[in-house]
Parts: sequence; structure tokens; C-alpha cells
Amino acid sequence: MTILIPLLGDQLSHGLAPLRDVDPSDAVVLLMEVGDEATYVRHHKRKIALIFSAMRHFAKELEAKGWRVEYMCIDDPGNSGSFTGEVKRAVERHRPSAIRIVEPGEWRVKTMIDGWSKTFGLPVDVLVDDRFLCGILEFQTWAQARNDLVMEFFYRDMRRKTGLLMESDGQPTGGAWNFDKENRAPPRCGLNYPEPMHFQPDQITEQVLALVEDRYGQHFGRLEKFSLPVTAGQARRALGHFVRTALPDFGTYQDAMVTGQDWLYHSWLSPALNLGLLTPLEVAQAAADAYAAGDVPLNAAEGFIRQIIGWREYVRGYYWLEMPEVGDANALAATRPLPAFYWTGDTDMLCLAEAIRNTRDNAYAHHIQRLMVLGNFAMLAGIRPQDVADWFLIVYADAYEWVELPNVIGMSQHADGGRLATKPYAGGGAYINRMSDHCGGCRYDVKKKVGPDACPFNALYWDFLARHERRFRRNRRMVQIYANWDRMKPDVRDAYRASAADFLAKLEPAEEGWVR
Repeated sequence: MTILIPLLGDQLSHGLAPLRDVDPSDAVVLLMEVGDEATYVRHHKRKIALIFSAMRHFAKELEAKGWRVEYMCIDDPGNSGSFTGEVKRAVERHRPSAIRIVEPGEWRVKTMIDGWSKTFGLPVDVLVDDRFLCGILEFQTWAQARNDLVMEFFYRDMRRKTGLLMESDGQPTGGAWNFDKENRAPPRCGLNYPEPMHFQPDQITEQVLALVEDRYGQHFGRLEKFSLPVTAGQARRALGHFVRTALPDFGTYQDAMVTGQDWLYHSWLSPALNLGLLTPLEVAQAAADAYAAGDVPLNAAEGFIRQIIGWREYVRGYYWLEMPEVGDANALAATRPLPAFYWTGDTDMLCLAEAIRNTRDNAYAHHIQRLMVLGNFAMLAGIRPQDVADWFLIVYADAYEWVELPNVIGMSQHADGGRLATKPYAGGGAYINRMSDHCGGCRYDVKKKVGPDACPFNALYWDFLARHERRFRRNRRMVQIYANWDRMKPDVRDAYRASAADFLAKLEPAEEGWVR
């Protein structure tokens, strides 16, 4: 009897659980381009093109390995436009004895799959996605044993579990678990920033680019100069290139921002990783091997590995622990709509304009641009967190809800009330000036605190702290900040609040219908 194996667009791994221990002659593998997934939010054009191209290449690789593959293109006649609809049509064609699928990455897809057994009258075997280093149940067990979800302690457990950067006596390599204090250097003049590896689109990708421009041309973003890896082979070459050319300086300068430099020392491997073209263990192992060979310093290898086996695994566990309630969290009662300039980039704040330009052109911005520029501004301005989360989900090629939502709702907007992060990631103009060269070319003066020519981040920062004083004053990590606020004269504090109010009153909201 035939087994039907549906594979989703972020499950493009040859070692995926449903493909193991199955004779290819006994199975049909189903890959589906469906309209619902391209438009449940108006995804960046580059993101849609990446997923469709990677799926088409993966289907051909499976066929070359002897699998019977059915591939439904978005423009095929009869395409139902939904996962459930396409599985239904496949069930009618093949009359399988069972459906075999790996657990999905997003809550909304899980609710679909949960209903398949009843809908189709078939057993549905949902397998654990063991590409992740920490299973969902394993994380829940870890979380239930603790009052606070401290990522650092989780990360240490992942280091012990994997053995990455660990000594034979169970101690961390270098005598410390975390070298983050060595990874906050501002950019220096004259640095040579390497480009990530770019790949010339082949015929399959060119066809997809034309299709996406035709069908989704009104979506945000640009397709010009598309060069992302779309196969596992390309992704592994990109990984090797990053380790050789950028990882040695990644640690030191990972928080830096430079006008006109879109990549700096960042890997831009997350789209391939989140699609399944790479696995987290092979990515982290490559960094550890480079350190062992003496090719990269420890602060670089550790900082990169922490992002992969620490933060990435942690937010995935948090997502499944807190869903679905966390999706509606709004602990700071933020209600302002998303500003229009998040789409146009039409703002005199150079740091924001640069991050949005990079986002539009490449479906990319590195983690400090996302957290301390785009996210920080939204939190300080009181933007509704669900608007912020929807925007992040739309615009980035590596954004899937399991990784995007915790980062936005929990870390960036502090909308979960501190469940994920013990303090809000709030900063004024001084932080951006220290970590970038943006302020020197900005219309606003970062050294001015209030008024129409002052950096808006300065007044917004203190206005945010004043608005939420009852919530944050007793936070042990914010005691000194409020001590500084207390030392200000009343007229100085009033000036900060008035300057913030004047700026916020002039913000134009985005047009209706930008999500869907």
C-alpha cells in the first residue's frame, strides 16, 4: 500500500524523518506551491521566489534518488490553493494507506494537520522534527523545571548535549561559556567587509522569478540581483565561504552597523537553514571545526554557535510552549499603527532608512538592525506589537512564525511582559551612534536631546521609560536608568515628553490592507 508523504516548503532536507525507513517504491512524495501560503501575509517577493525555487530544485533531487514525486506548481490547473486541498486531491488520486509527515513549524499549519485524519479517514503519522537539537517536549520539560526561562542556562545545556566547544572534563573551551562582552565592538574605518557567496540563478530560478513578478508584483521588495542559495549544495558552499572569509571577524563586529554595507561579517545563512537546506548541527560544527583548526578566534566561533544552538533552539521551544496566547500578547498596551515609512523607507532617520532599504532590496537586515533600530523604534513609539510581528513576518526571507514571533513579541517589543527577556531592549541615539556610522550622515543631531533637530530616539527613549515607570522601575536591571531619570529636573523631563509627543503626532500610519 502507498504511503503519502507531504513535504512543506521549510522541510527541504534529504534526512527528514518521513523519508527515512521507507522504500521509495512504496511512497509518493507530495510538494505543493499553494496560494494560501504565499498570501496569508503579503510576503516579500524575494522570499516567495526563494521558497518556490528551493522546492523545485529539491523535487528534482528526490526524483534523482528514486523517489516518486508529485509536484504542484502554483499555476497548475486545478491547484486548490491550500495544503489541505492539495493533500485531499492526492488522497483521491492514490488512495494511500497512511499519511506520513514531519511536525510543522507553525501553529496555524499544525491546526490544519491535526484535522487531516478525520477529514481523510486515514492514519496520519506526525513525526518529530529531529533537525532541531531540542525537541518540543524536551524544551517543555526543561521549562517546567524552572521559574524563569533564562536562555544562557538553556544554551549551556545545548553545549553539553552537543559537545560543541567543550573540553573532556565537561568544562567549556576557554574557561567561559559566553564571550559576548568581546562581541560588541563598533565599526572601524578601513575594514574590509566580505560579501556572502552569491549564486547566479539557473533556468529553474529564472522561471520562478518571472512567475513571482507576474503573480506577486505588488508585494513588497525587489527581485533584482537574486542570488541566494536554493540547493543544499549551494548552501554548503555558502557556509564554507562564510567560515573562511567572514567568521574570523564576525564575533568582534557582529553588532556593528555601517551605511551602505548590507552584510558586514554576517553569514546570511538563515534562509537556507530555515528552509532545511542546512542543519543547525552542521552549521555550528563548521564554526567549531574552524576554531579547532586555528582559523577563527574563540569569541567568533562561540558567538556564532550561541546564535545557532542557543538562541535559535530557545525561541523555537518558547514558541511552542507559549502558543497560541503569545500571538496576541500586548503587555505594554501599545496601540499605535505601523508607520508608513516601514514600507517606503521615507524617513530622515538614516539608521531606519538604511535598515528598510536593505530589507526592501535583500529581504535581509542583520540582528542589531532588526532589534535595536527597527524593533527598538517600534517599541519606543508604542506600535501595536501584532503590526510589528506581521511586518517582520512579511519582509524577511528567513522569517517563519516559530522564529519571528518570539523575537518580535518577546524580545523586541517586550509584549509578553518579560517572559522571554528580563528587560526591554530599549536604547536611545547614543547606542546607535556608538555602534554605527549612521549618525554622522543623518539629518538629526544625535547630541541634541529635544527639539525638531534632535535625534528622535533620545526623546522617545525617555518618554517610553516614563510611560512604563510603574512596570519597570523595580526591575533590577533598570535601577540605574531610573536613577538617572530621577536626577533630571522636572522641566528637562517635561521637555523630553513634549518632544516625543510632537514627533509621534506627525507619524503617518501605513495604508490599510498591507498585511493581506
